Amino acid sequence: MKTSRIFWPLRLLTAGACVIVTAGCSSLPMEEYAQFSPAPSSKRIMNQVKISWEVRDDVADFCAKAKGMGKEQAFLTPPVACAIWHVPLKECTVVTGSSTSHVALGHEVRHCFEGHFH
Repeated sequence: MKTSRIFWPLRLLTAGACVIVTAGCSSLPMEEYAQFSPAPSSKRIMNQVKISWEVRDDVADFCAKAKGMGKEQAFLTPPVACAIWHVPLKECTVVTGSSTSHVALGHEVRHCFEGHFH
């Protein structure tokens, strides 16, 4: 037991390094990895939704256009994924590149339920 207490900081540091190494190629800010509280059901744009997942090679360009980003903003902070929702049909399409992360996918799924939350 004493050994495991001594080495827990090392284990935490190693786990953190693995996350940084695997996410190093994405442009997701660190706050994306923080815990959050889901919006209450009454505050969501949809509670039941049909979700589709579209994988595109041009994800940055496609999502920039879908979000209405200007060329300069899209160049400086290219989106790694996006969600396009249609409330009346209760449908949402998550768009990612061929290489993505669980964090990016989960972030976009949250948009499907909560709409614009940031």
